[in-house]
Amino acid sequence: MGVTDPAGPVMDRDEVDRALARLGAEHEAIETSLLALQDHAGRRLLEGAELTGVTRQRWQVTEASITLLWSYFDAYTAALRSAREIRARRRWSSREDLAELTELLRGASVTVPGGTGPESAPRLSESFSLTTLVDRMNELYASSLDLVVTADAVWSALPARIDLLAAELQRTRRLAHSVGVRPGEHPAGDDLERITRTLTALRAEVVSDPLAFWVRAEGSSAPGGGRPDTTVYDREARALEDVRREIDAVLTVRQDAEARLIRLRDVLSRADRTLAEARTARGEVLAKIAATEVPVVSGPPTVLQEQLATAAEYRRQAQWHRLSPLLESLEQKADDELLRARESLTAVTAPLAVRAELRGRLDAYKAKVARNGVAEDPLLVERYDAARRMLWSAPCDLRVAEQAVLRYQQAAAELLGTPGVPRQGTPEDRRGES
Repeated sequence: MGVTDPAGPVMDRDEVDRALARLGAEHEAIETSLLALQDHAGRRLLEGAELTGVTRQRWQVTEASITLLWSYFDAYTAALRSAREIRARRRWSSREDLAELTELLRGASVTVPGGTGPESAPRLSESFSLTTLVDRMNELYASSLDLVVTADAVWSALPARIDLLAAELQRTRRLAHSVGVRPGEHPAGDDLERITRTLTALRAEVVSDPLAFWVRAEGSSAPGGGRPDTTVYDREARALEDVRREIDAVLTVRQDAEARLIRLRDVLSRADRTLAEARTARGEVLAKIAATEVPVVSGPPTVLQEQLATAAEYRRQAQWHRLSPLLESLEQKADDELLRARESLTAVTAPLAVRAELRGRLDAYKAKVARNGVAEDPLLVERYDAARRMLWSAPCDLRVAEQAVLRYQQAAAELLGTPGVPRQGTPEDRRGES
């Protein structure tokens, strides 16, 4: 469709000269911009790339727009040259020259031949005024530059980052292989394979369809206003970091495996010795203490020794990826086993501790009454001897012995004039004191 732009009143010589100066400056600016676009690295890459997806579709439109831009510019150049030639005919332009210049400079006098437009649509011949033609070229230039700058921004950012991550991935794969982390044998090995496939596909997609990886800034109209979409890249970078940490843990196992195995053997050996001590103590308690429930002492768990042997075999075969989780599990179980053994020994020897406490209490009160000169009191001597026989005989009935010690304490307190010791025991015990 043609564009009509009435020329209006005939321009005078000063108006013509000012218009030619302005249009000449615009011509230089447009030419500079078009040449810069022609030489832009992003445009050259777009021309040489095997494009796919949205980038291919938009580049086909933009390429036709750039071709149309040059057609517009050629028509603009020809019209401006014609106007300059008319103005140069004579120093003082005639009325006819000014009328012709007015038509050229203000009227819809610039005809652009038809051809193929954007999206391969047939384009008819069009007529523009020079001002309208400049506006049209600016629109096409802005949209074309936006696509070129956007594609170049993605190509400048993402492939290089993907390549750096891929190089780090290869180093991690070699390190993983050195410690036995392989696909199908360890989850980290499977993760490395998946990350490799994803990065390879991502790079190919970025190269062939960069516009699919562009996030437009909200409200931005500037060429390339936005940023590359790094969602997939960031996700795989985090996944690789997780794998690296896991492999570092395996490497740590390789470095200190022997020391950890030695500690495990020591902890399990101490647990076994403690259980053996508890079993011996149980026999002593059963022989020396009467009427007492003594807990049964279990034997050492053979499964831990079997797992320890398996861990040693993993170390011998350098299967660090299997050794790492097994050592962590064994260390916790070994510490729990040592704690269980110590608790068992404490529970078994509790009656002996009670007897020792009663003995100490009895002797302490005897020393106290001796300091006060009443140690030879017949009642005290009788009650002391009775308590001592109970505590130093086997088997010792702790319940009866405790009552005997309490009776001695009570008698001592009455003689010394100190607050009495609370009476404990059964009514029979208390009747025996009267």
